[in-house]
Amino acid sequence: QVQLVESGGGLEQAGGSLRLSCAASGSILSINAMGWYRQAAGKQRELVATLPTGGSTNYADSVKGRFTISRDHAKNTVYLQMNSLKPEDTAVYYCNADITYWQNFAEVRRDTWGQGTQVTVSS
Repeated sequence: QVQLVESGGGLEQAGGSLRLSCAASGSILSINAMGWYRQAAGKQRELVATLPTGGSTNYADSVKGRFTISRDHAKNTVYLQMNSLKPEDTAVYYCNADITYWQNFAEVRRDTWGQGTQVTVSS
């Protein structure tokens, strides 16, 4: 089994910055991609940013130029640096990873989600 643990959420004023972290742990063989999604109250979960291994970053239009996704491959960790925060960025942020891992003597590839971390931006 693998686990994603997020940290770094909280309350920030508009125009401020927050940095989210997400660390993957377990019997990991490879991480094919990592990313961040968010879900505001009463809305569907939406993509924020993704970063495939060996690939290019992909951002939602609403965060381009303000948010930066990065990875530390040695630590199996993905980060989301959020600058110039806006009240509309308020949401629960979820880490997502496409991971290949070892389970019961077999390789398993699965889309894995973290538990979510609340980000609240006040105006």
